[in-house]
Amino acid sequence: MTFSKLREQSNLVIAALTLVAIALHFIFASQLPLYFVFVVGGLPLVFELATKAWHKEFGADLLAGVSIVTSLWLGEYLAGTIVVFMLSGGRALEVFAMANASSVLAALAKRIPSVAHKKSSTGTQDIPVADVQVGDVLVVYPHETCPVDGTIAEGHGHMDESYLTGEPFRIAKAVGSSVLSGSINGETALSVNTLKIPADSRYAKIMQVMRESEQSKPRMRRLGDQLGAYYTPFALLVAGLAWAISGDPIRFLAVIVVATPCPLLIGIPIAIIGSIALAAKRAIIVKTPLALEQISQCRTAIFDKTGTLTYGEPTLTEFLAPTGGDADEALLLVASLERYSKHPLAGAILKAAQHKGLKLQTVTEVHEPPGQGLTGIVGGRKVQITSRKKLKQQNAEEGAKIPPTEEGLECIAVIDDRYAGVLRFRDAPRDESKSFVSHLGPQHRFDKIMIISGDRESEVRYLAQQVGIQEIHAPKSPEEKLEIVREETKRAKTLYVGDGINDAPAMMAATVGMAMGQNSEVTSEAAAVVILDNSLKKVDEFIHVSQRMRRIVLQSVIGGMGLSIIGMYLAATGRLSPVSGAIAQELIDVLAILNALRVAIPPKTLTDFDEVHSTGSGS
Repeated sequence: MTFSKLREQSNLVIAALTLVAIALHFIFASQLPLYFVFVVGGLPLVFELATKAWHKEFGADLLAGVSIVTSLWLGEYLAGTIVVFMLSGGRALEVFAMANASSVLAALAKRIPSVAHKKSSTGTQDIPVADVQVGDVLVVYPHETCPVDGTIAEGHGHMDESYLTGEPFRIAKAVGSSVLSGSINGETALSVNTLKIPADSRYAKIMQVMRESEQSKPRMRRLGDQLGAYYTPFALLVAGLAWAISGDPIRFLAVIVVATPCPLLIGIPIAIIGSIALAAKRAIIVKTPLALEQISQCRTAIFDKTGTLTYGEPTLTEFLAPTGGDADEALLLVASLERYSKHPLAGAILKAAQHKGLKLQTVTEVHEPPGQGLTGIVGGRKVQITSRKKLKQQNAEEGAKIPPTEEGLECIAVIDDRYAGVLRFRDAPRDESKSFVSHLGPQHRFDKIMIISGDRESEVRYLAQQVGIQEIHAPKSPEEKLEIVREETKRAKTLYVGDGINDAPAMMAATVGMAMGQNSEVTSEAAAVVILDNSLKKVDEFIHVSQRMRRIVLQSVIGGMGLSIIGMYLAATGRLSPVSGAIAQELIDVLAILNALRVAIPPKTLTDFDEVHSTGSGS
């Protein structure tokens, strides 16, 4: 059982016991049940509040602690018991609202197996993953997770590497193909030559970055504590003056009891729970409820590119073969080789070959060194997929034949060491991307909008121009993304929207992290909010859910505090006893709670984005 779950249950038990004790008090006209509540529920609560006060953490619940101590000192046990009920009940609701279903790091850790199957001259031996060394050949059985970074030593098959890219691609693997730790094997057993020990693998490094990000994330100040910081000193001042002027300490207690900010302690958690339910009905899962309070204060919006502002499905738009070249033959050879690539463009090439009805050929000697492109032997011919810059470095004469560069993605085909064509791609922006970006500033007060991407700078800049974003950072690794987000978050509250595990560390460092879709389990765990529908409109809806919740919370809290101030005046002048003040506060709570419950009622509309979008994205 998690600590948060234990806290929730203990507060619920205390609240239930308090109700029973109050009933027994009236039935048997006995103080004993009330004493029991003070020992079991009141003293632990007071001790916790005193500890927080010692560390200079003065929250909205401080007045409740003062009420409990004062009622015990003055013998007003019933009034104190009612306060214990209000405080424990409110805390149970808050813990319930704040509890997370699972841990980010646990989701990461469970992907890596604890045992590796090491090949040797005598057969296969199971060893702890921690004992794997560089050069070991490991067998990865069907549907198992690869524990190391390496290359295929034996076998042909497929691996799912979507945990890293956020894209649901199954990558074909042949001898020489690179593999990443955390990849899930397909239907065929593969032998992998270990290039890095597990502790140095790409997956382990991402896990380390995420752990550091989680530990360094600053603690946010809750809305209730912000309001309580002003209200609590005011209530203590009024109570102190009432006691000083009248000379009656009972008036001090009466003022404090009626001032106990239960609209803060109960109304806010109820509004949060209602907003979480409303968001869930709109395919928006709120994993960290604090995001509901924080997103309306975000002033910097940071987007990943692929799958967030774009559809994440690049398409082959042109294959420009040199004069006298056969574009279809070149495409056939390139597509045959691209089956073994993990690059997102491989899917676009394969789709283009399939659309033309080309029958792919057998490939041998596949190699894909980092940053060096992809090479292999296809039907006895040497095929290389590389970049414009790399070809010019390898063969200036052949490189000079490439047509002038254009914005967007491209790769160069080289067959038998001769230039064979340039393949051009576009990852189209979402239909709503431009209008959504232009909507964020005027409607939601975002001062800064930027893209951070692992893609090449030319492609990111092309997209930025299409959607109207001025600032870009590319190409960036997960570690570099994290550092940029940390720096931006120091300047202003940040919203980060992405969809791959390479976004996860940055999501955790941002004020609010949002994951688009559920392609990556780890990203969904790292994000504060998960959007199940792959649509930017849902981001706008969540902002409106937050704004609506904040409005209703402020109505409940300010209205409740206003009524409490009236009650404080009556208590200070002797017109309300401590018990009457506690009952009056309960009535105020009921009104505040009823208003807070409105957040769960779906409004006619939860977005103004449709209206902007319908006027045209070019505005």
